Amino acid sequence: MEMKMGSSVEGSKRKLSSRKLGRFLKQQRGRLYIVRRCVVMLLCWHE
Repeated sequence: MEMKMGSSVEGSKRKLSSRKLGRFLKQQRGRLYIVRRCVVMLLCWHE
């Protein structure tokens, strides 16, 4: 699922410079990391 999403983003944003694309991907990775941490904390706290 993640790979398909990433390739579609790359396909639609191919005109952007690699710098902007890298920053976008870094931002998405950061968001995913934060969401994952929150989910893990909630699951651990629930027990």
